[in-house]
Amino acid sequence: MGIGGCIGLIGLGAILTFAVDWHVKGINVALVGLIMMAVGIIGLATYVSIFKRRRMQPPSPAAPVIDVEEHRF
Repeated sequence: MGIGGCIGLIGLGAILTFAVDWHVKGINVALVGLIMMAVGIIGLATYVSIFKRRRMQPPSPAAPVIDVEEHRF
């Protein structure tokens, strides 16, 4: 699930929780919305955490340069 899917779950959950006045027998629509928002937030946090680890920053110019010398036997 990408960022769009997570944001979609959060939005749909918010609509079900705060904007809908449906009464379905046996289903609490507000609770379903809260669960969808929680899953969306957890998914978004997980995705951002993984994406943050994947980004590799180039070494700074102040980093020491390591020269590999050829060893002749």
